[in-house]
Amino acid sequence: MATGASRSSYSSHSRRAGVGAARWARLGSLGMALRAASRPGAPSLAARLSAVPRMVSASLQGRYAGLSGTRIAALLAAALYVLSPVDLVPEALFGIFGLADDAMLVSWLAGALLVDTDAYLAWERSGAQDTSPGTPQDAPIPSYVVR
Repeated sequence: MATGASRSSYSSHSRRAGVGAARWARLGSLGMALRAASRPGAPSLAARLSAVPRMVSASLQGRYAGLSGTRIAALLAAALYVLSPVDLVPEALFGIFGLADDAMLVSWLAGALLVDTDAYLAWERSGAQDTSPGTPQDAPIPSYVVR
């Protein structure tokens, strides 16, 4: 029969394994995004970076539905955390573990930006249809009845 201590040890071990698996999955996602971004014909880094302000602006104006306000907030919060001198897990106290939180956040941010800018640039190349209310696509189309 399992004791309370061994059950606690097992659940703690399984939680650590789950966190480790999630970290490896994020790194794998970043790797796939980087491979896709470096494929022939893919937008350059400069094109992606210059698309970020247009993408955010189009999203906030309601013209681009591919990026939610929550996603914009998460991207902004991640960028501010990485650039901020304040660290929730300081490297001086925790060594390599202090770097791990920063590395995971940077990998998520880079992967998210690669995916989001890729989708936005494809949307832009497709004609950048304005989806905000009151745009010409909402205007009635004249039709004629033939008798």
